[in-house]
Amino acid sequence: MIDPHASSRSEGGEGITLRIHHRVRPDAKDRYETWLRRIIAVAGRYAGHQGVHILRPHEGGQDYEIAVRFASEAQAERWRASDDRRELLDDIRDALQQDEAVEILSGIDYWFTPQASTARQPVRWKQWLVTTGVIWPLTMLVPLLWQPLFSLFPLLDSWGLRHGIVAATVVALVVYLVMPRVVRLVAHWMFE
Repeated sequence: MIDPHASSRSEGGEGITLRIHHRVRPDAKDRYETWLRRIIAVAGRYAGHQGVHILRPHEGGQDYEIAVRFASEAQAERWRASDDRRELLDDIRDALQQDEAVEILSGIDYWFTPQASTARQPVRWKQWLVTTGVIWPLTMLVPLLWQPLFSLFPLLDSWGLRHGIVAATVVALVVYLVMPRVVRLVAHWMFE
């Protein structure tokens, strides 16, 4: 299913996530996993590609959720409409129990959109540990980096404004820069 509101979403360059759902026939999982590695490698060669996150099905499940991130909507659309993608989908179509479902999400929408109920999720304590491990050092480092500017412009150093600037910086770093990379690094451990 294509999101009809997608065309107005990424005008500001905030990035796009293609959320793809595949229900794989039980007898085709090994073939699908091989195909998945191929399509990820091909997508990675397209301009604006920023990475892939895969939620594999729980034991006995068949539903895969794949998030493919691009820097802009135009770049995501180039990949989505490409001959490479179309040919790769033709190669695996008979292994799917139903047509793929595609949603187009902008910015941080993907973080806050419920995933398929059958998709495996990491345990909460691991989510807490990774999130704390990312945010804690940033809450110590970001104020130090802003300090020279706060010293030059005392108005920015006022109680509420200073905290707002620091919080906005930490959140931006977490959402756009740090967390996507950290999650990729620890994904195997998160889903053990």
